Amino acid sequence: MSSSTAVPAPPPPLPQPADERRKRRTALIGGSLGNLVEWYDWFVYASFAIYFADSFFPGDNPTTQLMNTAGIFAVGFLMRPVGGWVLGRAADRHGRKSALTLTVTMMSVAALLIAVAPTYGQAGYFGALVLLLARLLQGMSIGGEYAASATYLTEASARNRRGLGSSFQYVSMTCGQLLGLGILITMQHTLTTAQLESWGWRIPFVLGALFAVVVFWIRRRLQETDAFTEQAAEGADAGDDSTRGTLKVLWQHRRQAGLVMALTLGGTVAYYTYTTYLTKYLVGSAGMAKTTATLVSFTALTLFAVLQPFAGMLSDRIGRRPLLITFAVGCTVGTYPIMTALGSASSYWSALGLSLLALVIVTGYTSINAAVKAELFPTRVRALGVALPYAIANALFGGTAEYVALWFKSGGHEKLFFWYVSGCALVSLVTYVLMPDTRDTALSRAEAEADARPDTGASPAPAVEAAHRHAPVPPGRPLP
Repeated sequence: MSSSTAVPAPPPPLPQPADERRKRRTALIGGSLGNLVEWYDWFVYASFAIYFADSFFPGDNPTTQLMNTAGIFAVGFLMRPVGGWVLGRAADRHGRKSALTLTVTMMSVAALLIAVAPTYGQAGYFGALVLLLARLLQGMSIGGEYAASATYLTEASARNRRGLGSSFQYVSMTCGQLLGLGILITMQHTLTTAQLESWGWRIPFVLGALFAVVVFWIRRRLQETDAFTEQAAEGADAGDDSTRGTLKVLWQHRRQAGLVMALTLGGTVAYYTYTTYLTKYLVGSAGMAKTTATLVSFTALTLFAVLQPFAGMLSDRIGRRPLLITFAVGCTVGTYPIMTALGSASSYWSALGLSLLALVIVTGYTSINAAVKAELFPTRVRALGVALPYAIANALFGGTAEYVALWFKSGGHEKLFFWYVSGCALVSLVTYVLMPDTRDTALSRAEAEADARPDTGASPAPAVEAAHRHAPVPPGRPLP
């Protein structure tokens, strides 16, 4: 081709048949609703702990009781890498649909265990043991859910809409928090404190178990993704079916696993800072009333959920890296002034405006991180590749963000936490600048062969060879 000849643009995607669009909508609903229920059950424990703490741990010190329940809450974070490994492996070996069904089953059992757990007065510390077992199941479930839903939503979406499809992971995740918060607010206005502490706290866990049963039925009706079906068939024909989803194969892609940890670092710290820690910060540092701070958080999270699909669609048009870089620059430069201003916010509107500014910045990460991670790995290890490094980074940095913030505060150096968040974002910024854009990655042989057609201007051999290996074919330059 001469230098004066323009490279032809890829042809626009063909219209999808009605049954194909229906299948993708069902996949989106099944993946998203299950994620919503998972995160509802995950967060409702922390929301209602103040009401059931003294039911399991005797004593006259409420702080000690809450610390005991918080310790059991923390165990869930420690189990997330285990769940990511076990269920990520299951998703790569037995299918995304199978793993999605298993995670929601585990969460349903965990919620039911908490709902029926006997109190200290009924069975001594056996009730606390049941609580611990339930939290272990929740941690494993949520560790596997992230990878299974991220992989499924990405693979089940049309190639030119992967950013949009995967954005619903954080839509559903945030809606799960909002659902739990809404139920808490409703019960606070309909039941007395004594009723909540006696039996009312069990209601949200019963609801969580019932929600999970409904989602189980929906997920059983899902179809497996084409990428996994294709890989499973080729693996069986080649006789290497047993290598799927193993740590040995993941080690061959350790560079991508390192990328997942590095790109997760800044995003998970920022997310937990501006969501779970925000209400406590407004109350403890800004001196805002609890009801006002809760309303700020509820409104900001609602608008945050609405933003996700729009950012996902934008990434489908301009690529993933521009949004990731915008997030990292905004978080690195903006965290200190935003958090400082929030610390002196005196009204609902000023706090809401600053919170929304922060969450708009964070949207550059949350809306597309699932797609980016899934697009980094080949099909045979995609779920495990997303699950394990993400769960480790999340447990080390996301789960500890609130503790680190309170540690700095207790030492009289609260503003050092702002620099900590900025530093984490800076590490991710370097990663985003060096990594390739993954938007145009072929996730299956069919997509790679479409790239290889003469009318796309692509070279057939490399694309087909890459598809046969199930390796992603990112258009950007590789890391040095």
